Amino acid sequence: PTSAQVSVVPHPGKFCYTLDNDLLSTEQRQFYEDNGYLLIRNLVSDEDIERFRKEFTRICKREVKPPGVMIMKDESLKSQFGQSEKVVNKVQDFQEDKELFRYCTLPEVLKYVECFTGPNIMAMHTMLINKLPDSEKQTFLHPMHQDLHYFPFRPASRIVCAWTAMERADQHNGCLVVQPGTHKTALKPHGYPEREGKTNKLFHGLLDEDEKIPKVHLVMEKGDTVFFHPLLIHGSGINRTSGFRKSISCHFASSECHYIDVKNTIQEHLEKELQEMVCKKYNATSVELKDIWNFRARLVQGERINL
Repeated sequence: PTSAQVSVVPHPGKFCYTLDNDLLSTEQRQFYEDNGYLLIRNLVSDEDIERFRKEFTRICKREVKPPGVMIMKDESLKSQFGQSEKVVNKVQDFQEDKELFRYCTLPEVLKYVECFTGPNIMAMHTMLINKLPDSEKQTFLHPMHQDLHYFPFRPASRIVCAWTAMERADQHNGCLVVQPGTHKTALKPHGYPEREGKTNKLFHGLLDEDEKIPKVHLVMEKGDTVFFHPLLIHGSGINRTSGFRKSISCHFASSECHYIDVKNTIQEHLEKELQEMVCKKYNATSVELKDIWNFRARLVQGERINL
């Protein structure tokens, strides 16, 4: 499914990346088939977003400590600001935080997710991103990458990311940038980009980026949600404003997906890095990649089958 050639003219039953449903129009399905993403305006309510924002602030201040959550910080700012949102650039794996995990169970989000995964839906990977105002070193630039690089499960076409803007996102504060149609390509080698300045852990990027492929900046308002394929090449620019650019996201997968062994593949070095981080955090001697994902994964709709 990752290399299928999609005809420009819609043929009922010939869609590769979406499933038959009563929600998406033929035009929306064709857009996702051709481009690898679909933007739905005004999907998540202001009320929900404000609740997520408050919970994020509580986590930053350590008023709540959800088990398993990974808090990514800019260490260089800690002495200046202490524990606050001015230091935390990402809260990852919030599956044990009841308030933030509500995002993954919102009916308005899941009804769209089902168009890509089918009825049995797992929430696999959760993140609230707080893009900090950046320096010239571009610490918080996220290089162009494919999310499938991080995932040891397949098939790719039954995985989808839901990414919701928590405030306006544009070129000034580092909105998402996508390369339409790249979801039809294979998974490419990733690593740390060679550039000056400190690189954030696990912010991997393409080792060989094709600059000729057109890029689209996704300008989004608060509550707008983009759904995209895990092979779509995307990233985000730096935040040139004095404020913070927040978004909340979850990677969903059909529970019928299966784990793969990444040994001797281009994903093997990522496996080692992730295992080292988890062992260090939990003072463990060894951990299997599959176990890390089993810990993160939560059933949000239907039946749990493989994942």
